[in-house]
Amino acid sequence: MAPTVDSHDIGEAWVAFQWADHLSRRHDVTVLTYRKRGAPQIGPQLPNARVIEWLEPPLLGRLERFNSLLKPGYFAFERKARRWIRREAADAAPFDLAHQVVPVAMRYPSPLRRSGLPYVIGPVGGSLESPAGFRDQETGPWYQRLRGLDRWRLRRDPSLRATYERATCVLGIADYVADSLSGLRVKRLEILSETALPAAPAVPQREQVEVTAARPLRVLFVGRVIRTKGARDLVAAMALLRDVPVIVDIVGDGFDLAACKELAHAEGLSDSVRFHGRRSKDEVEQFYEQADVFAFPSYREPGGNVVFEAMGHWLPLIVCGRGGPSAAVDAECAVVLQPRDPDQLARDLAESIRALALDPERRTRMGAASRARLEQVGLWEPKIDRVDQIYASILTSA
Repeated sequence: MAPTVDSHDIGEAWVAFQWADHLSRRHDVTVLTYRKRGAPQIGPQLPNARVIEWLEPPLLGRLERFNSLLKPGYFAFERKARRWIRREAADAAPFDLAHQVVPVAMRYPSPLRRSGLPYVIGPVGGSLESPAGFRDQETGPWYQRLRGLDRWRLRRDPSLRATYERATCVLGIADYVADSLSGLRVKRLEILSETALPAAPAVPQREQVEVTAARPLRVLFVGRVIRTKGARDLVAAMALLRDVPVIVDIVGDGFDLAACKELAHAEGLSDSVRFHGRRSKDEVEQFYEQADVFAFPSYREPGGNVVFEAMGHWLPLIVCGRGGPSAAVDAECAVVLQPRDPDQLARDLAESIRALALDPERRTRMGAASRARLEQVGLWEPKIDRVDQIYASILTSA
């Protein structure tokens, strides 16, 4: 069950494709999904699965960001899926269990709550609140503020409550999901990240060298440039690092890009902070290969596939201890910061970057630990192995 599946897309559509593809190689899988207008058919992308796809309602594709965030077409999908499941049940379709893998955000009721099937939902996440010190800087389209209703709805919306209380198992991206669901009678909660890499990239461990004016430290950020992702705080940190040869590459686009550029210009950082906009996957790979450190200081991040990508390239990491990235890493491969307000986060980022710049041996150790950690928690085959164990335990106890 996934309202969006597409191997050619990004975000949740790509994540859902990976789940459907890997599961259908092991099991007899039926996929219920929508197809975006103008997108390629989903069936040929999943040759090992039976695919039931409906065409997305008209007009939604014209509002891509709004559609991606709030998914107004989801409720039409939910009705279609519920009716389809009911018809299949009347025909005695031999389903053993069901699994809804996306949306990741915990704001969408699942049609499975009324199916009578044992079902798994997730990995789910989101519903994180920003630290109080950041909230007055968070601007953007009005619909982004609707996220503030998530926790209230989890406790008051009967369809959402039923979605999680009737699930045989809920998969949560990180430990914070337990807090989000604390007011519900959840039968079983397992922690598992929502995404992974197909394989560890075939790149050798890099040699970390002494940082000099001729060979500055290269710090990389990859992601949507919105306020909560922390790119602006990374720019602010650079204003505190004028004594250290450092270049920050910011790869991505978003609502906060203009503010980041204005701050870099005001602080005279045009030579040391470089904005590259949105780039192709191949181009992003090149940035990973050129980097020495990966910084992703998102202070409200449900997941984050970019962390796994950086780990695959033997990079030491700097992340915030709120959400999925901090659950993906450990103390051996990452510096984990606790964000309270922008000034504090910028100072801590600067201190962490300075310490890594001055210690190439530490960077090498952390990079090796990143790669080892990826192989433990960030690859699809081990992840599907674990999901198979969960499935088996559900079917054994049914």
